[in-house]
Parts: sequence; structure tokens; C-alpha cells
Amino acid sequence: MYYSVKLSKCSTYRGITGLLLNISDPQITQIFADYSCKNDKSTLSFGLYSILDRMTGFFIREFIMNREPYNEADTRAKLIDPAIHARGWSEDLIRREESAPAVEIINGRPRRRHKGRIDYTLRIKVTHDTQPVAVALLEAKKESLPPGHGLQQAKGYASCKRLNVPFVFSSNGHLFVEFSSITGLTSQPKPLEEFPTPGELRKRYEQARQIDLDSELAKPLLVKYAGGEAQRRYYQDAAIRAVFEKIARGEKRALLSLATGAGKTFIAVNLLRRIADAGQLKRALFLCDRDELRSQGLGAFTNVFGANAAPVYQRPDGKNNAKNARIHIATYQTLDVDRDDSDGNFLTKHYPENHFSHIIIDECHRSAWGKWSQVLKRNSDAVQIGLTATPREIITTENTPEAQEDMEISADNLKYFGEPVYEYSITQGIEDGYLAACQIQKGRVNLDETGITLEQIASRNPRDAITGRTLTVDELKERYEKTEYENRILLPDRVLAMCSDLFDYLVSTGGPEQKTIIFCARDRHADDVAATMNNLYAEWCSKNNLERKESYAFKCTQKGNGNDYLPDFRGASRHHFIATTVELLTTGVDVPCVKNIVFFKYVKSPISFYQMVGRGTRIDEPSNKMMFTVYDYTNATRLFGEDFRTKKKKSGPKGPGPEPPPPPPPPEPTVIVDGFEVYVNEAGKYILGEIDGKPVPIRIEEYKRRIARRLVDELPDLDAFRQCWIDPANRRSLIDNLVGAGCSPKIIQTVEEMDDYDLYDVLAELGYGLAPQTRILRAEAFKYKHSDWLKTLPDNTAATLKAITGQFAGGGTDSLESQHIFELPEIINAGGLNALSAIGKPADILKMTKERIFAA
Repeated sequence: MYYSVKLSKCSTYRGITGLLLNISDPQITQIFADYSCKNDKSTLSFGLYSILDRMTGFFIREFIMNREPYNEADTRAKLIDPAIHARGWSEDLIRREESAPAVEIINGRPRRRHKGRIDYTLRIKVTHDTQPVAVALLEAKKESLPPGHGLQQAKGYASCKRLNVPFVFSSNGHLFVEFSSITGLTSQPKPLEEFPTPGELRKRYEQARQIDLDSELAKPLLVKYAGGEAQRRYYQDAAIRAVFEKIARGEKRALLSLATGAGKTFIAVNLLRRIADAGQLKRALFLCDRDELRSQGLGAFTNVFGANAAPVYQRPDGKNNAKNARIHIATYQTLDVDRDDSDGNFLTKHYPENHFSHIIIDECHRSAWGKWSQVLKRNSDAVQIGLTATPREIITTENTPEAQEDMEISADNLKYFGEPVYEYSITQGIEDGYLAACQIQKGRVNLDETGITLEQIASRNPRDAITGRTLTVDELKERYEKTEYENRILLPDRVLAMCSDLFDYLVSTGGPEQKTIIFCARDRHADDVAATMNNLYAEWCSKNNLERKESYAFKCTQKGNGNDYLPDFRGASRHHFIATTVELLTTGVDVPCVKNIVFFKYVKSPISFYQMVGRGTRIDEPSNKMMFTVYDYTNATRLFGEDFRTKKKKSGPKGPGPEPPPPPPPPEPTVIVDGFEVYVNEAGKYILGEIDGKPVPIRIEEYKRRIARRLVDELPDLDAFRQCWIDPANRRSLIDNLVGAGCSPKIIQTVEEMDDYDLYDVLAELGYGLAPQTRILRAEAFKYKHSDWLKTLPDNTAATLKAITGQFAGGGTDSLESQHIFELPEIINAGGLNALSAIGKPADILKMTKERIFAA
């Protein structure tokens, strides 16, 4: 019901309105007429609407309802849902998109706590048996807030982009406002009775996306997921819809950008399955550049398409193994398109032009146009979809061959496919709980800061690394810089110092037997690092009287037949812990249990860097891996989130043309020299956060300050924070707001090793300087600080409350609010629900108990 007409007749309400706005009674009458009107002709400003709306809410409570305002959850359930149901939004058109619950580590064991973020999306159906299509996000506000509270333009754009919907609505249960990503405008508040119907939003959605849902091209968008929607994640659905929307506009090229570990193969499989179910798939090609990726893709496609999915290769009889399949899974190498000469290769021999109706190129950021151009040109009629795991554009100031190649690949992707139709970043994945949180430990090697001079080398018996021959001064360079270390000059002292520093970190953070990838400068460097790590491990085992496990550290490179060890590295929990590599493990290897990514090499390619970090992003609950650490000894993490802008080459004076290049100099010997004092200086601990939409390493102290500022802005003092924390809905809203602002308290809890503390103490220390107490100490403090109060209660009631606080000692705040708490044997034996009911409402007693626990 809309109450403004009733309230406009209330003299108290009219009087306060006049005082607030400094207007006369006739003007008040006109304002209320505008405020109550059922059309869009009102001339009221947004600010005036907000004032009147808040006053309306207050007077509804005081003079009509005589109740407290609803919180966000009750506003949705009791006010918004009934109103939009009346407008035709049945439950099958409302989807609650819940992200993964956040992770907390209790007593060394991670578990999911708190529900993830829940987005209410509104969806439309063309017919009753078609796949609902998301068109809008609906946000609920507390009844006491203005309907558009917090819906700034930037947030509106971000929400539309994240869910791939054109509209965002926000309501306090009485009024609603709308943000349109198409116009960039936020509407004035309107009565909820005027909320758009499904039919109205369908028409506006079709206009916004420039598609016709009744057309043949839109059919894949309306096909249901095979097996239902339970397995897909919200962003995967958003990505799939984005591709289908572009196809529905008659376009045939689309690019998706999703972080490593986000499930691009799942997206590829479901794209082709829904296209097939729409009757539009003839034959499809899934193209990648690694055998490992082909094997992973084959498994995923076979699960859905069965024998209709097959790998491409030439059989002994010369025939194509995938000849009769609908889904062909190939690498560039098997198609023989990774060489300059295209005459008579596997592609042209076995596939006529336009053989495929659909092509998906996986990891297209790693392959320049030259590799996949022939495939796409020969299938120009096909729908062509590119999948990438790197930012949309690489612009770099580093004028190196690696950076230039990245630039060309990125430019090729954008030029051919256009802007990504959907993007999902590593920081968004971390925030959602789908990717492991990332902490960064930086170290700086003293020799890397200074470089090494000829004089320093000559005085330390430099030798040829291959023959052992002592080198003369004439055979040495005047100076060697850090990027040449372990490449042109081998420094055993540096290898030992870096390995020792890393090994000490591993020992102090759970032990040395952690799955770890170390990226090295070259093959010889990988050998040296593996040998050094094995020596350190053997010494540690001997010192601690522990049995040494075989194959602790091993080299995993192309030259060293590294693929032979991948199954052990991936699956074995008692051996093969440390993999040293150069490029082999950069891509195409799915090892979810990797807990550490280590940079011993200087990385110049932004694309390679993102791929290397991506080896650690997957969550692996079986091995209790929810977070990974990047140990950065070479400042590789500078490549996170920066704009890499290439300096334009200066054009020289016009003339007859460039001189021919001089002949290459004779090869330099690789130098090995020792006798240096090498040490590693700690350069800070960081958390991977987000600033201006880009992933950026943030110092932990700065991250704490950001959380504290955000916390105090919402809740100015400890009492306000405590009251908020006691209320489950308000607490969840607080945490959601913090996480939504890129401030995850759980990351601080884990990084600061506060697993034995409730999040209440983590945040109270950050924001209000409260000395933190472990959950056990806080539970014990409750018993002795409130012993006088407990003595006034019946024995079984006091015993029940002590048993309940015992649950807090083990599981924190959430355990006090579990719906199963009164089913626990220790609670039942103490007296249980009946013991609380004997002195009042159990909910009130639990609330009082929580107040006393957090006041302890």
C-alpha cells in the first residue's frame, strides 16, 4: 500500500515537512500531489523525493504500523516480493544468484562460512519451457533507507557488467529507482506498484540489446542448460548469454576474457551444447595450443557429447581420427598450422573450406594471428569465439621483444574479435569465493639492486660454465645486470640465498612439503634450484629427525621431459612437492593443490605473468587450499594491473633506407662465479586487491587501513559495531559491503594467522583498537565475568548457556545462530531449548547471551 496520501493529511507530518523545506501549506499540498502521482510528470528533485520517502517511512512506523522498520531481508520478503509478484514476476522468473560462501580457517581446517553474496536477478521467458533470460538486477534496501541508497552510477555500471544485464532496480519496499546501463541515467523514485512487468522489460531488453527473441538467431539464448542450472556459476551464465546476444544480433565473432580457473572449458562446452540443442550446430572445432589442454577439453566434451567428441590426429592409415565426430578437438600442432608453409598441411588435407559451423579458440591470448588465421579464414562462415585469460589490452612501456609480442597478440584479438563481450577478473573471482585469495611476499636480493662489475667478477676466479675453464678479463663484459643473472652469468651464492629464504618461509607457513612452482631463468637454473632445494630439505629432515621423502624437488621443463612428472605433482600428496620450471608449467597444467608461486626469473611478458600466477588461483578443498602465496624475488608482481604503454619508435630522417645489420658478434661464454655475499631483504607483504577496477598488490597495513576506514564510516564506535554484529542480517550486510568494496576481513584473518579469533575480534581490533581475544578466551571470559548473572538463572538454563558459549569457542558467531544448535548432544544434555523457554523467549535469551559474550 502507498501511504503518502494518508500522511499528507497528518498535521504533524505536514508541519515537519514545512519546517524542513521552509515552504507554505499550499506548497506542501502541491508537493504531496506530485509525490503521490502515478505518472512521470512530477517535477520533484531526487533529493526531495529522498527526504519525503524517509519521512514517509518514519510516519508509517510511528502512526500507522507502530513497528520497527524492516531490515533488508524482511523488506524483500514482506514488501518487495509481494509487490513484484502482483506485477507478474512469478518465482520462476526470479533467480537468486549466490556466489560461493567465504572461507574461514578454524583450528587449521578451512570451512565455508556465511552465505556468499546473493543477487536477485529478474528473468524473462519467451514460452513456459524456454530458458529464462536475465534482464535486470533487483536490490533490496532497508525500509528506513531511500530506495536508491548506494546506487551510484559507478555501482550501477559495475552491477550491469558483472551480471550482464542492462538494468538495475533498487527498492525500499515502497518506492523503487532504476539505473540503465544504456543511458547511464538513474530514475526518480516511483511507487513499487508501477514496477515494470515482464512483458515491459522484455521489450526494453530487446531494444537495449538490439535483438529479437523470436528470431532464429536468438534460439541458443532460449535453450535450457543440459542437466539444469545447478552446476553453472552466475558469471558463466553471464558470459554464455553475452556470446548468444552477439550472435542474435547477426554477428559471428565474440571474445570472452575470464581469469584462469574461472571455468572457460565449462563455458565452451555449454555454448556448443546449447547451440546443438537449438539445431544450429553442424560441426565444431575446439582449438588449443597444448596437449594438456586438449586432454582436459576432450574429457569435458566427451562427458556431454559422448562419442560425438573426438581428438584430431592422423591415424596410422592416414585418416583423420575425428572425421565422423561433431566436435573436433585439436591443437595447432595437430592441424599443422603453426608453420609458415600452409601447403599440404593437415588442415587443408582433411578439412574443406567452411567445414565447421562453429569454432572456439581456447587461450587465444597465447597465439598470434599467424597461428589461427588460416583456420578462421578457411571457415569464414563459422561463428568464431575466442577465449582469453588476460586483460583486454596490453599496453607497455617495456620495449622488449616479449612485451612487443604481447602487444601484437592483444591487438590481434581485439582487431579480429572486437572488445570482449564479457570479462571476469582474478580479483572478482577472489571476491566471489571462486578463486583462491592471493597474498604476495616480496623479497629483494642485494646483488640485483647493484649489478656486478668486471672488477668484482675478475677477482673471484670466473669460469666457463660448460668447460670449467678460467676466463680472462677480455672474455668478460664490463657489467652484468640482474636480467642476465642465471642466464649469461651463473651465481651459485645467489641461488643458495634465494632458495634458503624461500625454504625458511615454507617451514614457517606450514612446513616445506607444500606444492610449489618455482619459475626459473633457464633450464640450467631450474636444475640448480631443484638441487639446492633438495639439499636444504635433506638437511632439515636430518636436523629434525624426520624421514626424508623422495623426489622432493624436481625439474619440470621441456628439455627435462617434465611432462613425465606432472601426474605425480598433481596427484601425489607424499612426494614431488617443488617443481622448478622455465615455461612448461606456465599454461595448460591444472594443478589445483599448488599453494605457492615463486618468481626466481625476471618476467617481461604481461601475458606470461598472468598465466604463471594463474597456476595458483584454483581452490582445492580436498587439500585445504583456499589461498595461495606469490613469493616475488624479481618484482614480477609489478605487472599486476598496470597500464603498459609502448613508447612510439622515433622515425629517423628520410634517406635511402636502413643500413644492413652488422654480423652478429661471437657468442659470449656463460660465466659461473662464486664468492659473493648474497642476502635477501624482505620487501613487504601484500594482498592482491583492486583499485579502479584493476588488480593491484596492496600492502597489508594499507589493506587494514582501508578496512578500518570503511568500517568506521558505517559504524562510528565499538558499541554500534557490537550491536550490528549481534544481528545476523546486519552483520551479513556489513561483511557484504566490506567485501564489495574490495576489503575482505577474512583475508586479513588468514594472513595475520588469526584463525583462532572470531571475525568480530579481527574487525574490532582494526576499526576500534580493541585488544583481540581468541574464541576460547572470549568464551571463558563470558563464564567468569558474568558468573553473578548466571547464578541468578536456573541451573539447567545456566548450563545450557555455558554449552552454547562452548559452541562459540569452536565455531565463532555463526555457530550461535545455527538452526541445528539445539540438536547438539551437549546442548540437549545441559537442558536445551526447554531450559531457555522456562525463563523467556529463547531468541531474546540468545541475543542477550551474544551481547554478553562480545562485551566480555
